Amino acid sequence: MKRIVITGVGVVTPFGVGLQTFKEGIFAGRNGIKPITRYSDLPVKYAGEVDFDPLQYFDKKDVKRLDRFTQFALVAAREAIEAAQLKDVDPYTVGVVFASGMGGLEYLESQIVNLYTKGQRTVSPFTVPASIINIAAANIAIEHGFHGPTFAPTTACAASLDAIGQGYTLLQQEEDLNAVLVGGSEASITPLGITSFHNMKALSPLNEPTASRPFDKRHSGFVMGEGAGALVLESLEHALKRGAKPLAEVVAYAATCDAYHVTAPDPSAEPQAIAIEKALKRAGITPAQIDYVCAHGTSTPLNDVIETKAIKQALGDHAYEIPVSSVKSMIGHLLGASGAVETVATVLALQEQMVPPTINFQEPAEECDLYYVPNKGEKRTINYALKESLGFGGHNSVLVLRRYEG
Repeated sequence: MKRIVITGVGVVTPFGVGLQTFKEGIFAGRNGIKPITRYSDLPVKYAGEVDFDPLQYFDKKDVKRLDRFTQFALVAAREAIEAAQLKDVDPYTVGVVFASGMGGLEYLESQIVNLYTKGQRTVSPFTVPASIINIAAANIAIEHGFHGPTFAPTTACAASLDAIGQGYTLLQQEEDLNAVLVGGSEASITPLGITSFHNMKALSPLNEPTASRPFDKRHSGFVMGEGAGALVLESLEHALKRGAKPLAEVVAYAATCDAYHVTAPDPSAEPQAIAIEKALKRAGITPAQIDYVCAHGTSTPLNDVIETKAIKQALGDHAYEIPVSSVKSMIGHLLGASGAVETVATVLALQEQMVPPTINFQEPAEECDLYYVPNKGEKRTINYALKESLGFGGHNSVLVLRRYEG
């Protein structure tokens, strides 16, 4: 099998645009949850909103045709590609796998309002190409001239982890593919996006910046976030040949489905645990070799308890000996972008030998009895890390990453 490495990353998060602000934020345990500024007439007042002026990155013509989620995707992809110095390559050997859970919700929402309040002539001709979920991947390919296979997974909140996994799989399978830009983007802090999750009681009802409390006794639902994460994957051989510096190595990917319920996870936790077990087997390692788990950790009572249960089933007693933390405590739930952004956090943990904390943590919830790195990051020896993402529909996705040491 080919060795697959990560050679560049880029992010747009509630901490701001760019990797450096994200790195500083997660290791300092900062809180990126703030009052929503883009509307004020709904019950939910707090989210992980990005302070983002599109005119700093795009001309007026492009702003008019691109939804916010695609803007985030393009900005994150630019940073990742620049960091990887992915240039002067055969464009047919570079693919794109870039995900979203909701797509261009803001653009679509605004045009529905136009249709029903102003009439059909006011609906933008850009509505479809701005809102369909694959359009972020397509725009990345167009902007950079990548002619390799291009896909857009849409497995809800597991989507961008699946994008990384599918990019990894493509590189293993296709001999003439050298690199894949992978990741995900989301911009669902809109009246419809917020109201939909609020009415199904998935969002925390608490209007305060500390409402995202994964694994804590006071958890009451997730806090919405937005942003994008992008990573350049390539074969180690190709990376070294062109002089790129690997940041970390992807050593395994696995996925299962609960086949249980459209929104609730299987209470047995078995499908989640099996996904972890499959990933470990494919990586050729034992549970005892995992040094850190970057959890899905949504702050919903169901997820936190069942995810904890799955980790214990898969890792056994070793689960009690390692740190498990949730980046969502700091930036909220970025839905389809969460897996990619949190994988970037995992790469940083491997590089810095530092575990980001779970903030807003006071007392563990019942049945949440692992070590969740409360409120302050910790220096640790991390050689192997596990990243998992879970999505509505019962999607369970797992990556195993390894510290790159040559």
